[in-house]
Amino acid sequence: MPQPSIDTIKKRYDTYLRIEKGLSLNTAASYCRDVEHLLRFAGDNGKSASDITRHDLELFLGTLHDLGISPRSQARIISGIKSFYKFLKMEGVIDDNPTLLLPAPHIGRHLPEVLTLSEIDSMIACIDLSKPQGQRNRAIFEVLYGCGLRVSELVELQLSQIFEQEEYITVIGKGDKQRLVPISQEALEQINLYRENTRNNQVAQRGCEDILFLNRRGGRLTRVMIFYIVKELCQLAGIRKTVSPHTLRHSFATHLLEGGANLRAIQQMLGHESIATTEIYVHIDRTTLRQEILAHHPRNKMHNT
Repeated sequence: MPQPSIDTIKKRYDTYLRIEKGLSLNTAASYCRDVEHLLRFAGDNGKSASDITRHDLELFLGTLHDLGISPRSQARIISGIKSFYKFLKMEGVIDDNPTLLLPAPHIGRHLPEVLTLSEIDSMIACIDLSKPQGQRNRAIFEVLYGCGLRVSELVELQLSQIFEQEEYITVIGKGDKQRLVPISQEALEQINLYRENTRNNQVAQRGCEDILFLNRRGGRLTRVMIFYIVKELCQLAGIRKTVSPHTLRHSFATHLLEGGANLRAIQQMLGHESIATTEIYVHIDRTTLRQEILAHHPRNKMHNT
C-alpha cells in the first residue's frame, strides 16, 4: 500500500490536533510549525519524515541550542515533534517511534532568558528620546535586537558597513569573518534619525571616524556601556528577568523560529556558519535570506502593517 504524501500527512495531523485532541487553532498551528522546522532540517540532509532517526533528532535539537533558542522553547518544540511521531505511528506510516527516548532540555533559572515581544516593546517605550543619547540608544536597541548582533559586533559597526538602498549591513563576527545581515526599514529609520540629530554633529576621536555608535566624547562605546543601557531599560520596564544584551540575540533567534523562519536562514543571519570572506558569502541567495528574516521577524511585521 503506497504511503500518503507529506502534504496529506500534515493535513491529517492538523485535523487530528484540532478535532481529536481538541487543541486551539493557535496551539495546533504551533505544533505544525515545529514539525515544519524538523522536516526542513531533514530535507536539507536528504531525509524524509519516515527516515528520521533519534540521532537526526539530536542533531536538530543541537542546532536549536547553538542558535540560542531558549530551553523552554526547545521543550515545546520537542513536545510538538513527539506528538507528530506518535500520530505517524498511529497512522501506520512508521513502525518505530524515534522520539520515545528523546530527552527534553533541562529548564532552570540559570539558563538564558528570552524576552517576549511585549517586553521588547516595553523596553523600547522606556527610552527617553528627549535626552541627548536617547535617539542613539533607540537605534542601538533596534539594531541589536532587529539584527541579532553580538555586542562586540554592534560596538564595532561602521558607517561604511551600512548599505541603505540594499537594506543590508556587513558585520565582522568571530574570527574576523564577514557576513551580510539584512536590516529592517525600522532600524534604518532609527539610525538615520540618530545620525541627523546627534552623530553628524559629533567630532569623532581619532580612529573612530567611521564608527556608527559613539559615546558623548566621540569615542567607541564599550561592551559594559551597552550592558548598562539594556539593564536600565529592563528595570524601567519592570521586567524581573535576568537580562543582558545577549538576551536580545537569544530573543531574536527564538522569535524568528516561532514566527516560522527557516533554520538555515537564522544560522546565516547569526553567523554560525563558517564564512571565510564576503565574496564567498554573496553566493548565497541574498534575496531569499532577506525575505526569510524580514517576513518572520515580529517587529518587521509591525512596521509593515
